[in-house]
Amino acid sequence: MTNSIINPVERAEVTQQLSENIILTTVDDLYNWSKMSSLYPMMFGTACCFMEFMAAYASRFDMERFGMIPRATPRQADLMITAGTITMKYAPNLVRLYEQMPEPKYVIAMGACTITGGMFSVDSSSAVRGVDKLIPVDVYIPGCPPRPEAVLDAIIKLRKKIANESIQEREQSKQTHRYYSIPHQMQVVSPIHDGQYLHKLEQQNQLGEIAAAPGLPLPLLSESNVSLVEK
Repeated sequence: MTNSIINPVERAEVTQQLSENIILTTVDDLYNWSKMSSLYPMMFGTACCFMEFMAAYASRFDMERFGMIPRATPRQADLMITAGTITMKYAPNLVRLYEQMPEPKYVIAMGACTITGGMFSVDSSSAVRGVDKLIPVDVYIPGCPPRPEAVLDAIIKLRKKIANESIQEREQSKQTHRYYSIPHQMQVVSPIHDGQYLHKLEQQNQLGEIAAAPGLPLPLLSESNVSLVEK
């Protein structure tokens, strides 16, 4: 026999044993804790910043200790790290991958080329001057390229941002940008450079002027020569 009553009439008291077995929290805190502890980044890279992104997963830095398991499909990922230069030709594919990711999803812009165009911001006609013109960005990592320590610092900042989110205020706090719109109305246009520029009449006239300028008998481009030049 025991000296204690199994079902006492008195109200249960909060003892030290009870406080060590029961956790009082909110749905927001529990939901945010589960999100920040299981971020699944997509294996996505377009240029040299991806080398540093892979180094962050190596044994020295071990980014998987944050519970971050890389995924090879956007439908199982909730974090996109744009590691590398984004070109105009690749922009529709980037938007398509982002829209295939389930909500809630986050984006980290890694490297100067992704943030502002970097070294291609002046001379290149194909580099996108900032990935935030296409998709919303939560954390920026400056550098060319940034070190793996900077990637870990961005992950910590993103975890802090997730910890302060609220389910009820998600629509109100949704990031907006003056360049950002969904859905994207991208129109497919014909390519400008079709490879047939040598057959144009203007090009043939220029070849005649070039041949007559030095006063030497230079052979003009015939159809056989044009085919060799194009090859």
